[in-house]
Amino acid sequence: MTDSQSGPGDGVVEEQQLNRVREGLRMSAPPDPAKLAAEKAHLVELEGLGGFQRFRAYMKLAGPGYLQSAMTLGGGTAISALFAGAAFGYTLLWVAPVAMVIGIVMLSAVSYQTLSTGMRPFEAMRRYAGAPFAWGWAFGALASSIIWHFPQYSLASAVLVDMGQVAGIFDTELEGKGTQIAMSFIVLAWALALSFMYGRSDRMVRWYERALKYMVWLIILCFGLVVWKTGVDWEALFRGFFTFEIPEARVTIDGDGTERTTLPVTLIMGGLAAAVGINMVYLYPYSLLARGWGREHRRMARSDLYFGMFIPYLVATSLIMIASANTLHGDFQGQKMSVITAAQSMSSVIGPVWGRVVFGVGVLAMALSSISLHMLCTGFVCSELFGWPVGSWKYRLATLIPVPGVLGPVIWTPEILVWMAVPTTIACGALLPIAYVGFVLLQRKKAYLGDDTPKGVGGKIWFAAMVASTLFFVVFLAWDLWGRIVKWTS
Repeated sequence: MTDSQSGPGDGVVEEQQLNRVREGLRMSAPPDPAKLAAEKAHLVELEGLGGFQRFRAYMKLAGPGYLQSAMTLGGGTAISALFAGAAFGYTLLWVAPVAMVIGIVMLSAVSYQTLSTGMRPFEAMRRYAGAPFAWGWAFGALASSIIWHFPQYSLASAVLVDMGQVAGIFDTELEGKGTQIAMSFIVLAWALALSFMYGRSDRMVRWYERALKYMVWLIILCFGLVVWKTGVDWEALFRGFFTFEIPEARVTIDGDGTERTTLPVTLIMGGLAAAVGINMVYLYPYSLLARGWGREHRRMARSDLYFGMFIPYLVATSLIMIASANTLHGDFQGQKMSVITAAQSMSSVIGPVWGRVVFGVGVLAMALSSISLHMLCTGFVCSELFGWPVGSWKYRLATLIPVPGVLGPVIWTPEILVWMAVPTTIACGALLPIAYVGFVLLQRKKAYLGDDTPKGVGGKIWFAAMVASTLFFVVFLAWDLWGRIVKWTS
């Protein structure tokens, strides 16, 4: 029906639809209004203070940015960085900061839009950008959380078995399949306890975020110890970060004489896709709304992204790649490399016990944090699609959707994990441009943002950066796909 054909009742329907879009996040235990009002008043006061004073106050309130760190520092990131360091040394260190800059550009826009309007992003995107973008975003977030749940359990359980063998708890001669499955269910019990904490109360939300924050810094500490023991080639480090080199493909020969080619663009695309997944982009704005944040939190949200996501991710991935380059690059085994063989190789440099334990704890923390956040993401998706309050029993049932991933050790063996992880990351990342395009459209929708629509030179630069980030991602995705077609047909 066109505007000229609209009836008298259409205005009422339109208003009802707008009210539904404007409705805040449904929560069974929303933040305390008095505390939230005091927090907002404090943030307004901080606007007139110096940068250092604001920074100190912001760090006390930080949280959603660390959720993004904990989610992105999972199996896909670990394996992409390990593989890149083993195959190409320090050469691809530039990928992590570039990937995260793209993520910051987009997530800053997501936080700005969400906090300026207070609207739930799925409904806002469905109404103002188009239903295909909204549904594609939600489906992609749900699918990637389920798919990536399987390798996370495989990774966590394999590391637990390896650490148990180092400690003498398990027989080193065991195949480890039954033991690994048992460890996988122990990981599930931990994930259930942690994920069910979220949404029960405002305090529980903060405890959950704090637990993930500690895990992020545990990851950095573990891999920092590995790099401290193995050393750093500072000249190669500088070249790796600032020359943006794309090396030649690396060819390895298996024991049976089979030639295998590792394409650098595949690892670059894997790094880009692992840095900011479509489920991360879904989780982020809803975690802001779950905190009760509003327009007063916009500056703080940007700070939270920089110090809670950008810096931890950059440091962690760089340390993993450097450690891998120092210990595995000279004897790269191509697709036969596994996380366990990587740990064993590092133990030859660091020590037979501490090398495997420290490396294992870091990888385990990456897998555990991602598992609980995948569950949280599926809960948010279903909460939005079906109108279930966050923290309700229906929401908690929705967080169990990825639980079949506990059988990951049956499907994803440690050997399969490495050579399947990067293509799987890319396949899930292929859905990310759907969300990016949706948010690019929302950034210029005055009907959505109203007076908060970014204006002037700064607004145009920000919009151009969003478009460029989306195109950059799509170009590397197409490049990787073309390289695979050429490889398969040659």
